[in-house]
Amino acid sequence: MIELELTYLAKFLPEGLKDCKYKEIIDVYLPKSSEHPKLRLRKSGNNYELCKKQVVKAGDASEQTEETIVLTVEEFNGLSSQLDGKRVHKLRYYYDHKGRTAEFDVFQGELLGVVVIDFEFETKEEKDNFEMPNFCMVDVTQELFIAGGMICGRTYSDIEEDLARFNYQKLFLD
Repeated sequence: MIELELTYLAKFLPEGLKDCKYKEIIDVYLPKSSEHPKLRLRKSGNNYELCKKQVVKAGDASEQTEETIVLTVEEFNGLSSQLDGKRVHKLRYYYDHKGRTAEFDVFQGELLGVVVIDFEFETKEEKDNFEMPNFCMVDVTQELFIAGGMICGRTYSDIEEDLARFNYQKLFLD
């Protein structure tokens, strides 16, 4: 499967976001020794999977192949308790913006204050013609520091210098 996606840093959290449907996501990226792991064990609400994502064309993170194996909760718990991977915890809110779903990832734990927004697309044309919403600060799709395999296992202070390049201010969902 090919995934077409754009990722933005949030400028502000729109009114009503906290009332939107959301899922708790826990990711374990493997192997821990890799600078940018491509293999991810994921709990997304009540769904569990093992996923591998890879960029299709070097230098363009907006298009990736994605291979997924669905797991049971027992398989997830067994693997996650025995594997030493890089972890990240976030709440993903599904916000309707002009008929398109904006996925707000509100990071928890050591990354509290970081909020990124993903939009997925069916075609390259849709992606290429998409206009950034006003609640988005900047397109960070090509920024390595914010990629899932890079941000996992890190703290806010680890990425603070990168965020400062965009004048990013911590955001919190009250």
